[in-house]
Amino acid sequence: MKIDAFKVAHIFREMADFLSIKGENPFRVRAYQKAADALEHLSGDLEILYHQGKLQGITGIGKGMLEKIETILETGKLPAYEELKKEIPEGLRELLFIPEMGPKTVKVIYEKGNVKNIEDLEKFVQSHKLRNLPGMGAKTEENILRGIKLYRSSKGRILLGKALPLAEKVIAELKNSVSSYIEKISPAGSLRRGKETIGDIDILVSSSNSSPIMDAFTNFSFVEGVLAKGKTKSSVLTNDGLQIDLRVVSPDSFGAALQYFTGSKSHNINLRERAIRKGLKINEYGVFTQKGEKLAGKNEEDVYASLSLPLIPPELREDRGEIEAGEKGKIPNLLKEGEIKGDLHIHTKASDGANSIKELIEKAKQKGYEYIAITDHSASLKIAGGLSGDRLLQQINQIKEINSHLQGFKVFAGSEVDIKKDGNLDYPDELLQKLDIVIAAVHTSLKQNKKTMTNRIIKALRNPFVRIFAHPTGRLLGEREASSIDLDKVLQVAKEENIWIEINAQPQRLDLTDLWIKEAKKRNIKLVINTDAHHLGNLDFMPFGVITARRGWLEKVNVVNTLPLRDFLTFLSL
Repeated sequence: MKIDAFKVAHIFREMADFLSIKGENPFRVRAYQKAADALEHLSGDLEILYHQGKLQGITGIGKGMLEKIETILETGKLPAYEELKKEIPEGLRELLFIPEMGPKTVKVIYEKGNVKNIEDLEKFVQSHKLRNLPGMGAKTEENILRGIKLYRSSKGRILLGKALPLAEKVIAELKNSVSSYIEKISPAGSLRRGKETIGDIDILVSSSNSSPIMDAFTNFSFVEGVLAKGKTKSSVLTNDGLQIDLRVVSPDSFGAALQYFTGSKSHNINLRERAIRKGLKINEYGVFTQKGEKLAGKNEEDVYASLSLPLIPPELREDRGEIEAGEKGKIPNLLKEGEIKGDLHIHTKASDGANSIKELIEKAKQKGYEYIAITDHSASLKIAGGLSGDRLLQQINQIKEINSHLQGFKVFAGSEVDIKKDGNLDYPDELLQKLDIVIAAVHTSLKQNKKTMTNRIIKALRNPFVRIFAHPTGRLLGEREASSIDLDKVLQVAKEENIWIEINAQPQRLDLTDLWIKEAKKRNIKLVINTDAHHLGNLDFMPFGVITARRGWLEKVNVVNTLPLRDFLTFLSL
């Protein structure tokens, strides 16, 4: 049986979960997690890379993990994994995804209550048997039952596109109602890092008087229930079933707390180990000498500076080489939303959009853009009102007429052309050549095998008129898995053919992913951030695409739609 990187990554992830439940050394757990991360984003065939000796040196795959990979490739199994599977029931690891259920709690309820899955857990808690365990009580029961409900309704994750606006709303309301008590306020956690989905929303405040802040927070109109209320931390459940945690810290510790509650676990461990090597201690209160002298804490810049590092942008704090880059003075000057000059993937009411071209122009101008591309669906996508060849020609002429009345702004005539099952495009070349921008995209037969899908895409990208490859993997977060594609080969062809790879800013897509964005940058492939807008409000999705680009280490120079109109016209003709 063929062993691919995803199978090995799955084994390593389960190993990490099993070891967490057993209460094993967290550094050992982290090693498996990092190896799984590396394998899930491996460029190329695992077996070929292994036999070529190219796995050595990949971040996350050390000598020990390499030996385990070798064992799996040669035997199809990993003995340690098989033993753990016998020892720990399959359903137990899912409990780790439930709010309030850490590895220690899972371990206790399994050993003391024979709880093996979510159904067992729910019955165990509802029967009040949980109260017989050390440190458990009525409040714990309530929290776990609420956690089960939350997990089932949202699978424990919230889209960035839903979480970020809500966090911004909470921050705005706090500033409006109790601004005199707030010195600084910021999102924290995975939300501040811009992850595509997050657990719950974390907000951090610095203040010398937390009581008025907590009173306001727990009484907002969108709060359905108060999970906890204290002087330093309060948690609420919103009407949508989302959990928001608010922490208040003293002003002289805000920077340290913001760093601590923003960085990923791996990033923070790396920083802590660095501090130890320097004879220092770092925690959410500050950076201290061994004698307890406080060196930093009020702001993040000083926290990183005390460890001889520049301020590392939140989106990079994933322990993916950012600390090493900081040591060498090579932290990138990350892309900013204000540097975007246009949006090249927009639908109108001619297909499945809701607005006219003129309405979209006005919205784009309000955003400070200098150009947009109208890219309605092509003919075969009838469910989306795809344009026939004649209708597309009419639209091209309509856009020419509109442009004749515009100054300092341009509308490009484009199309989101469907890549057919066999890799041919939905329009003939003689029609494609009349367009300013051709976007190629897959919308049907999404479950083709990897070889077929990859060859299908490559054939389309070889077409001389294709400029952009849209939402490359076709995933919909929480609804549809990514198609099986050899992105390594696809990127290679994109490089050869000067294809721009899209970062689709739709919150449910955010496709390309951050790690593949970073890989594209390494190969000097140009990317474009588009909203794939279907109505005016969708044009406001651009920040989510920018955040994803930042997580992929992109700078202004890597993104084509940062070019001013004059430069973009020149670049488009290359």
